[in-house]
Amino acid sequence: MAGGIALVTEEELSVTHLRQLMIEELRRRNFAETTIRSYVHGVEHFSQYFHRRPDRLGPEHIRQYQAMLFSKLKFSPNTVIQRLGALRFFYIKVLKRNWSIAETPYPKKVIRLPEILSPEEVARLIDAADSPFHRAMLMTLYGTGARRAEVAHLKVADIDSQRMVVHIHGGKGNRDRDVMLSHKLLETLRDHWRGLRRKSTEWLFPGNPWHTSCRPVTTKVLWTACQSAAERAGLDKKRIYPHLLRHCFATHLLEAGADLRTIQMLLGHRDLEETAIYLHLSSKHLRVMASPLDALTLHEPGGRAPQA
Repeated sequence: MAGGIALVTEEELSVTHLRQLMIEELRRRNFAETTIRSYVHGVEHFSQYFHRRPDRLGPEHIRQYQAMLFSKLKFSPNTVIQRLGALRFFYIKVLKRNWSIAETPYPKKVIRLPEILSPEEVARLIDAADSPFHRAMLMTLYGTGARRAEVAHLKVADIDSQRMVVHIHGGKGNRDRDVMLSHKLLETLRDHWRGLRRKSTEWLFPGNPWHTSCRPVTTKVLWTACQSAAERAGLDKKRIYPHLLRHCFATHLLEAGADLRTIQMLLGHRDLEETAIYLHLSSKHLRVMASPLDALTLHEPGGRAPQA
């Protein structure tokens, strides 16, 4: 401290410069803000673990860090893949260095199927919401299949009651899309808007405890809405989270007869392969498929042929 002014070291300036460079490179490529935050956090955590600037760390440090994520922090393979993706971007695009795939192998990705709620359980969850505000958010999550960040950033103007669609802007990959607007959801959102202390002209779900902020709610509010409703509905033994309602939306549509291509468009998936996972989650599709075992002619135990 000199003359009441904090002195900033050259080290701190360099780290700040690297951080800014990385953000600029990510934005130049039109990465989503959530991805930018995730990537920057990943590189910062890597640097803090070794107490050194990230540009002074090399392949051996990356190897040690990857091993630590598994052994000490118990991160899932998918999370480790994301951290490596952040480091790879930093070294190749920001530092302009080579990246050896052989020295930094990506772990095998794990695909786990979520436990889907039945329509009756979804109704129980919504009915158990602890406030009209939470109820409106839960109905929007399930009724549109939107991601939690997409719901949090919905604007009043995105609710198109003339065409009965919801406009979702800046979704994953910065892709816009329209989804259906159910009559039940429209009436609920109208009641929700009328019940706000300050009638918002921008955000559908304004932030702060009184919902009077000029900024939208955070995604944490949607997590809280799911958790509290699950506990009140007696569903707390199941893992209930906002994205699960998106899975339920897609699975229930598929079971009602919607085709995969339509569901892909509603979810905003780039690849149909992403959407095909819901074939594994649909109990209706599993029930109508006969096992090949049923087509076999088997002898009874003891070698006796089955009787006609």
